[in-house]
Amino acid sequence: MSSVERAQPALPLQQASPVRSSGDLALRILVYALLILLAITMVVPFLWMIATSFKTSEEILFPNFFPDSPTLENYTFVLTETALPRWYVNSFIVAIFSTISVAFFDSIAGFAFAKYQFPGKRVIFVAFLGSLMVPTEMLIIPWYIMSVNPPIGATWVDTYWGIAFPGVITAAGIFLMRQFMQGVPDELLDAGRIDGVSEFGLYWRIALPLSMAAVGALCIFNFLGNWNAFIWPLIVTSALDMFTLPVGLQFFSSEFTADWHLVMTGATLSLLPLLTIVIVFQRYIIEGIALTGVKG
Repeated sequence: MSSVERAQPALPLQQASPVRSSGDLALRILVYALLILLAITMVVPFLWMIATSFKTSEEILFPNFFPDSPTLENYTFVLTETALPRWYVNSFIVAIFSTISVAFFDSIAGFAFAKYQFPGKRVIFVAFLGSLMVPTEMLIIPWYIMSVNPPIGATWVDTYWGIAFPGVITAAGIFLMRQFMQGVPDELLDAGRIDGVSEFGLYWRIALPLSMAAVGALCIFNFLGNWNAFIWPLIVTSALDMFTLPVGLQFFSSEFTADWHLVMTGATLSLLPLLTIVIVFQRYIIEGIALTGVKG
């Protein structure tokens, strides 16, 4: 090192400007305050619903957040004197059947669109995506006509299949699985073919296990959607014992009166499976939200 280089003083480290630091701190405080406000806005109605489920029919007329004399009579009544347990079972059957169907058909369709070349592939995929732009309300009439006059068998009205068939395969799920399965290395599939694995085996033994994060997110979103479905189950069912939970809860209210303590009790019970799923599988929900933005 030369004497000129040794003579040069070391440059002082740049320090953050106090004005800039205080501005960043103020912005961060403002953002967190806004997020807390939004969280309170979303959580308070749920807390009010739960608190109301422990109130009597007289207490709900007063603007008290917490009940003066909490009671379990509402839960005892809806579980023993109404068809709510049967509605619970119906919702589980429809949601679980639809979820299993979507997990299989959407994933295998996404695998085909991601890894195979066939005539009309782009047109078919665009048609699937185009169906996402059609509102559900416009499809209800064709669905109902198909349910009343099915191509095979007897009527689908007041049956589990009639409630579930519009959701056995979804365009959004196919898109999600295609985007994810495009990341499965082709070398693994070629190695499987060399080892004599069938084409279905490539999907079942290689692509599907590598895509379980996307499949898990798809199943969670589909279960939540089917559990909360209201319009189509309301139209396709007329027998009391075939109602799903959202449809059955409307019978706690009439044109002139509403038993809000029973409505809130039923809504609280219907919320328990959803909260359990969100808490247990929240990692897959976050991954699913991230995967929907992946470009193929």
